[in-house]
Amino acid sequence: MGRKSVLIYCGIDWAERSHDVALVDDTGQLLAKRHITDGAAGYKILLDLLAEYGDSEESPIPVAIETSRGLLVAVLRTGKRQVFAINPMAAARYRDRHSVSRKKSDPGDALVLANILRTDMHAHRPLPNDSDLGRAIAVLARAQQDATWNRQMIANQLRSLLREYYPAALTAVETWKNGLCRPEAHELLRLAPTPTRAAKLTRTQLQAALKRAGRKRGIEVEAERIREVFRSDWAHQKPLVEDALGKQMLALLIQLEAASQAADDLAEAVEEAFPQHPDAEVILSFPGLGVQLGARVLAEIGDDRTRFADARGLKAYAGSSPITRASGKKSSITRRWVKNDRLNHVGYLWAFSAITASPGAKAHYRRRRDDHGDWHAAAQRNLFNRMIGQLFYCLHHNKLFEEDIAFPTQLAGAA
Repeated sequence: MGRKSVLIYCGIDWAERSHDVALVDDTGQLLAKRHITDGAAGYKILLDLLAEYGDSEESPIPVAIETSRGLLVAVLRTGKRQVFAINPMAAARYRDRHSVSRKKSDPGDALVLANILRTDMHAHRPLPNDSDLGRAIAVLARAQQDATWNRQMIANQLRSLLREYYPAALTAVETWKNGLCRPEAHELLRLAPTPTRAAKLTRTQLQAALKRAGRKRGIEVEAERIREVFRSDWAHQKPLVEDALGKQMLALLIQLEAASQAADDLAEAVEEAFPQHPDAEVILSFPGLGVQLGARVLAEIGDDRTRFADARGLKAYAGSSPITRASGKKSSITRRWVKNDRLNHVGYLWAFSAITASPGAKAHYRRRRDDHGDWHAAAQRNLFNRMIGQLFYCLHHNKLFEEDIAFPTQLAGAA
């Protein structure tokens, strides 16, 4: 969309129940303002207002709003209209640019947002034009990531509580992968919420609990081990305090079971949807990326090829590339603090897995540690920075990952 062909700009101050709309022309003159409700009737008034001032499929009016999600944004993204999600902190700085009295109002904020596009639209990025399947995968992948974080948070709370009065339970489950998140651990804690009751459990009761949790092998041996742990000498709280802590633990256990079930259900949904995407084959060809991590990568970078002008933009968005701060004679190079936190978290897990899955990635990591003196996190971040640049290239050229091309120097040195 050429700058000269866009003469009208729209700003919307978003709220929970109502929204303020402002339209300005290319000179900053306020053309119209409206207060609409959050609903189908309000959305129709907004679209009619835009159409009245020339909004069409050929020349849509760009819109600035302080959110990137919701029904209002979904309505505005129909057709070729560009929607700009302006960071609220950036909008606050623009507000001071228009008024030094620090006054604030919702209609005034809508006018500020419209003027942001009028003066600095080139400095802001519109919402990506991702496919419907890509956006659906993004919803599922982010929800699964949130559910995983929530499960871990509740598991940490449960672990902290058990340390206060029931360390035998932690010892009993420490040899199991995922520990307190396993169904066997849930059955044991539900059967014996206090160490006093746990010490009275018989072999038959323990074996029945393991069977109910779905365990198939080694039930007798595992039941005997757990029985010995529970009957060992442990310190105890006072009986009344111990019973109260047991009831608190059961309440946390209910939350943990619900969070675990939600994470598992969402993981199944991701496994069903992600392989259907055209970019899945390229993403899964990279070492260290499985279905879950690959879906999270796609969720954050999207499938709109025009979203990032080059690999440097994607690296900055992921927070993997360093940033330089220079003033006068002082200069420092540090890691980025403003970034996509979800994608940055995926990058840490991706690089950690790639070190063992790719000889070239492992050699690159060792070179950063040994030759450049990087700490573990810095070496992983450098590896992530390199691999996400390779992913950018492969997605744009529809090519699969090739080890000898991705890490030629590192492989030669390792050989």
